[in-house]
Amino acid sequence: MNKLLLRLAITAATGSLLSSNPVVAQPSPTAPKTARIQITEGPALESSKDTSAIIRWTSDNPGGTDEHFGVVHYGTLPNSLSETAKSHIRLNPGHSYTVFRVRLDDLKPGTTYYYTVGSMGANGTDDGTKSTVKQFTTTGEPQRAGR
Repeated sequence: MNKLLLRLAITAATGSLLSSNPVVAQPSPTAPKTARIQITEGPALESSKDTSAIIRWTSDNPGGTDEHFGVVHYGTLPNSLSETAKSHIRLNPGHSYTVFRVRLDDLKPGTTYYYTVGSMGANGTDDGTKSTVKQFTTTGEPQRAGR
């Protein structure tokens, strides 16, 4: 009896595997590309330490491909934002907005930084939005020359 049940179970399992229809992975739907993206909140300093900071802002969902980057151009002079930091984000096509957070590393303590924010697709195409120049100062004592 046990052998009969075992044979029946093996036959049923084999039959279901052979006749099953594999499910093909479906790509996630993408939101349509937004014609004009606007920053709706921020940008603002979310947190700051001696040598790092996080900048946060919200914009309309840029649409297009799901893979995007938040981009911050920054520097110690408001007219020379020569440094760039990026943070990968996956857009949610069901949301009308996107929250970006970008971490800036290797900053100097007690230093004022100026920055602008924007976003781009994974292919490097700019989404066409850019904030005005903002500023923040890292915590800590500024480093003095000769130390």
